[in-house]
Amino acid sequence: MRVWLASASKRRKEMLLPLFHNLLCQALELVDESSSADTVPGQILEICQKKAAAVNNSQDFDLIIVSDTMLQDPDFDDLAMGKANDAIQAAAMLHRLSGRRHRVWSATGICHHGKWEFHLNQAIVEFENLADEVLVELVLNESWVGKAGSYDFAGDMGKFAKLVEGDEATVLGIAGDAMERLVELSDYET
Repeated sequence: MRVWLASASKRRKEMLLPLFHNLLCQALELVDESSSADTVPGQILEICQKKAAAVNNSQDFDLIIVSDTMLQDPDFDDLAMGKANDAIQAAAMLHRLSGRRHRVWSATGICHHGKWEFHLNQAIVEFENLADEVLVELVLNESWVGKAGSYDFAGDMGKFAKLVEGDEATVLGIAGDAMERLVELSDYET
């Protein structure tokens, strides 16, 4: 099966390689990631659908996957926390999340035999209170680069965060329901 993960995410690639050995991991070029939706779930789903619309439905692939992940601000339900642009923003995000719970949303689109299906899931993650030294280390090691909320749950942050509800796949960047579907597709096609 020829599979295109339309993402540059190393974590998503790591999640899918055990399922699909013929996997191309290549991001789409310049997709408008703005959204007019009023809610974080609506925003993330709209962005995922824009990514799907930007895919050239190439006949070269049996399966195409797009995905996006956002955090819901712990204080404002309609405010999303995306990726930090620099170390200062990363530090501010991690400080804001320290000692608190927050929701992580992932939307994933799967195009199988030319038909798109979309999955949207949430998970709840809780951070320990992060000491200043830990915050500094997490920022300096740059594990925040390219990550929603400025942390890598499967990386260094895993020592200071726990999954309270939902699927780990959702936190790592692929909607949990979509991951289950992808496992089914990999079993079916082998």
